[in-house]
Amino acid sequence: MVLGWRRRGKNKKNRHEGGKVEEVVTPIHFRCPISLELMKDPVTLCTGITYDRESIERWFDEGSFTCPVTNQIVTSFDLIPNHTLRMMIQDWCVENQQHGVERIPTPRVPITPVELQELLLVLHAEASRLDQHACLELVQRIQRWGAESERNMRCMAENGAPPALASAFDAFANDSVERNATVLHGILSALNSMFPHRKHLGSRASLRCMVWFLRRQDLSGKENSIVALEQLLSFGDHQHVEALAEIEGINQLLLEFLDQTIFSPTITKASLALVWYLVSSSSPCSEKMRLKFIELGMVSLVLDILVDSERSLCEKALAVFDSLCGCQQGREKVYSNALAIPLLVKKLLRVSSLGSDYSVSAIWKLCKFGEEMVLIEALQLGAFQKLLLVLQIGCGDQTKEKATELLKLFNPYRTGVVECIDSDFKNLKRSI
Repeated sequence: MVLGWRRRGKNKKNRHEGGKVEEVVTPIHFRCPISLELMKDPVTLCTGITYDRESIERWFDEGSFTCPVTNQIVTSFDLIPNHTLRMMIQDWCVENQQHGVERIPTPRVPITPVELQELLLVLHAEASRLDQHACLELVQRIQRWGAESERNMRCMAENGAPPALASAFDAFANDSVERNATVLHGILSALNSMFPHRKHLGSRASLRCMVWFLRRQDLSGKENSIVALEQLLSFGDHQHVEALAEIEGINQLLLEFLDQTIFSPTITKASLALVWYLVSSSSPCSEKMRLKFIELGMVSLVLDILVDSERSLCEKALAVFDSLCGCQQGREKVYSNALAIPLLVKKLLRVSSLGSDYSVSAIWKLCKFGEEMVLIEALQLGAFQKLLLVLQIGCGDQTKEKATELLKLFNPYRTGVVECIDSDFKNLKRSI
């Protein structure tokens, strides 16, 4: 097998008279035995065979314990950089630049767990002393390490960086959010960008700090905080839900973030997700939060979002709407809004399978506990045919049970009812 580099000149002088593109053959000892591509970061295994770092690390990550070339059992996973070979490859690249070969950059040496642990110990000490400047420098170094390679990211995630950063965040938040706002913002940004799936920021001081950011920071700071809160509550810890619910003004704050004309889609989606976690949790505070959101006008806001929003946002809005329909006060607000039933029927099979589940559930609650006019309206809007399609396409057991019950509720009213096709409701005015 011969690998080559095609010349990439801008004129036709790079071609032979026969019109064939010239190729530069890559020396076989410059190619990784695994990928057969030019090595960018050659490292030598304990068996004496050199591989490209990315390829051999992937080989080990997939569960192999042997040297790919010799098939020997590897006694040490240490990868020794082959600087001599790397410099030879770089020299060869320079010599063939006129043929379009690009020089490989000198790779940075990956961090080791020992180096990371030493830095995290220093970070803990500086955070204990509340040294903002020193901590910020350490956080920035961690971010630079993460930017260098995916391997560094894995090393930090597996060796305690997320909880160490969260601990530093908690220390500064406990002291004073206003005084330590800069370092707190830096730590939160690092956690968001490098370790998105985390559950370490659950202390009450950390939660109060992130809500403070929602009120006081610019859009970037608000986005960092709302995303961190969404990730935290997604783990389903009732203590986090209750601690956030206790913070004064959180309901009104989240409602304000649903204004898509002011805030980014990221903020709006995360806010809807937070509302859903707060109103649908099995925590004792959820019912109180649901009533508070209903009182503040959440039903109308969610319906406005459903009128003209992209699918992922509609899915979250339907989840919140379904939860609000779970209490009498929420259903009363829904019955008084002319958009409610038409939008729910319209969104069936138009958002996602999960979105259809929420729509069926909300329609079921409204029809089961409402007056017969609700049933007739849904029937006129084509709900019967759509529910049949939902059952035909396939759905979960709970949705199947609710759709079947709805069909039974609709059946006595089908005679004499003219069923219509759903339409666009953007210009339909709400009656409140």
